[in-house]
Amino acid sequence: MSREETRVRLIELIGPLVESMGFELLDLEYYSGRQGKVFLVIDGKEPVTIDDCEKISRAASGLLDLHDPLSHAYLLEVASPGLERPLTKPDHFKQFTGEPVKVVLNQEISGSIKAAGILKEADDHRIVIDKEDGTVIIINYEQIKKARLWFRKPDKGKKK
Repeated sequence: MSREETRVRLIELIGPLVESMGFELLDLEYYSGRQGKVFLVIDGKEPVTIDDCEKISRAASGLLDLHDPLSHAYLLEVASPGLERPLTKPDHFKQFTGEPVKVVLNQEISGSIKAAGILKEADDHRIVIDKEDGTVIIINYEQIKKARLWFRKPDKGKKK
């Protein structure tokens, strides 16, 4: 099974558990090998606390022990989304229209596999980003490999 197939299997296994506990599984990263890792990013209606992360970690650990989907040792980590929250569903993009975003693409568009700027529009099929250089890029969801909110320090003015 490929790394991506294993990741999808883990999402199918852990996602319903996380939802049943009142949270949303925003992202799951899987790293195989000697230093294997399963990294979950969760969100909720209220800000996610350390206690929430611990509760999800214990439940997910028990579920993984029961189903034993990985044939190697791994570390399980659970975290809140933080400032650079992953955007994984059309509803996430719609919610954060007007905010700065960073997107990594599956293939080049206009000579690049990355795009960053203000998320101008989002619907059920695509997003529109107003890039810092003034160009506008339209991206279909199936072209997106990863997307996050983009935290930028406020400009405090230029020093002379």
